[in-house]
Amino acid sequence: MRSSPSTTSGARGSSRSIRSGRSSTKPARKLASSRLYVRLDLCLIFALISFGYLVGFRFASDCEHAALQKKEDATALIQSTEEIKKRLADKETEVQEAKGTLDAKLVTIGNIVHESVPVSDDEANNAIVRTWGERRLEGNLKNHVDLCKMLDIVALEKGADVAGGRGYYLKDEGVLLNLALINFGLAFLRKRQFKPMQTPFFMRKETMAKCAQLAQFDEELYKLTGDGEEKYLIATSEQPLCAYHLGDRIYPAELPIRYAGYSTCFRKEAGSHGRDTSGIFRVHQFEKIEQFCVTSPNDSESWEMHEEMIKNSEDFYKEIGLPYQIVSIVSGALNDAAAKKYDLEAWFPASKTYRELVSCSNCTDYQARRLGIGYGQKKNDEQSKQFVHMLNSTLTATERTLCCILENFQKEDGVEVPKALQPYMGGIEFLPFKQPLDSKQTADPKSNKSKSKVCLCLS
Repeated sequence: MRSSPSTTSGARGSSRSIRSGRSSTKPARKLASSRLYVRLDLCLIFALISFGYLVGFRFASDCEHAALQKKEDATALIQSTEEIKKRLADKETEVQEAKGTLDAKLVTIGNIVHESVPVSDDEANNAIVRTWGERRLEGNLKNHVDLCKMLDIVALEKGADVAGGRGYYLKDEGVLLNLALINFGLAFLRKRQFKPMQTPFFMRKETMAKCAQLAQFDEELYKLTGDGEEKYLIATSEQPLCAYHLGDRIYPAELPIRYAGYSTCFRKEAGSHGRDTSGIFRVHQFEKIEQFCVTSPNDSESWEMHEEMIKNSEDFYKEIGLPYQIVSIVSGALNDAAAKKYDLEAWFPASKTYRELVSCSNCTDYQARRLGIGYGQKKNDEQSKQFVHMLNSTLTATERTLCCILENFQKEDGVEVPKALQPYMGGIEFLPFKQPLDSKQTADPKSNKSKSKVCLCLS
């Protein structure tokens, strides 16, 4: 059965309308899809931008945090550094205080005693090394106090009035004899390669403290005041000669060094009350010729020099003609600086005893350490600094030697001048007595104390 046209046409129309409806939705779908893609793209872009912002913000935050952290760390570091500096300063102060305490302790410790030194605290045990010369043993010999009076070469009472106890004036031939000993002593040492040195008579306190022992400040040294700086009169030319090379470094080619020191010396003699109060044997002011030597610390060089120096003193007194003995001083009687000491004791016939004229010491590096006197070329890897060795020896303390000469060369009518000194005395060979000795003024040669007021002793 055929459908009616209307039906057919209606169906077709409906079909077309359906097709046309499908075809009409395609652009809409495409548009929706494209919009969706755009939205997705925008979302993606927004997400990326947001992520970028987030990353950038985080990075900026991290940077800012790092900067703040660095600032805080720097501040903490600065504070820590300041604290360390303060602690270092405090520790440095502590170190200096400890070093000062240590140094103060060290200066009270004496030198290492040489193995050859007799070990004893009693000077009666000093070892006699050798003797020389023929001793005068006859009786009724005058002592040096009486001889000075009879020769009229010393004014003791006038000296005591002016200078106090142990003060004196040398007069006439006494001056000449004293100068003869000085000039002969310097000439004697010059022949033995010693360089003459006339030293200052006083030293600054801090320098003297490096050359003298603490006990010397109280018992021996005179203090000078008035110019705002503490100074001390020297007790021996050894002290300024010792300080001559203060802080120096001495090289092997320069050694050994030999100095012949000449000076007036000043001593309080505070520890000698009641001893040798008469005459000029022990006085507060006297002249002295000193041997002072500097050697290498190596091998036995300083010990060889020690023997050379005591031999010089022996030869000096042999030329004058004074009998003597050499003694090695016991360990308990050594001063802090000396590792070994010889004394030359000359014979005094009036009291029939030997008495000290010379003291000869090897101080090794004890003094050089305190004075910072180094030895040899400084090395970069130097672990311990070497120091030179220093030695000292009296040649003659002239007033004391003069006393010994008077006693040994006395005759019934005066005193002979030793031949070695005559060229320095203008050819004078004999000193005649100028005045008799009152028996009431005779001094006791054994105690060396006058029976009358020969000398006012106020020390």
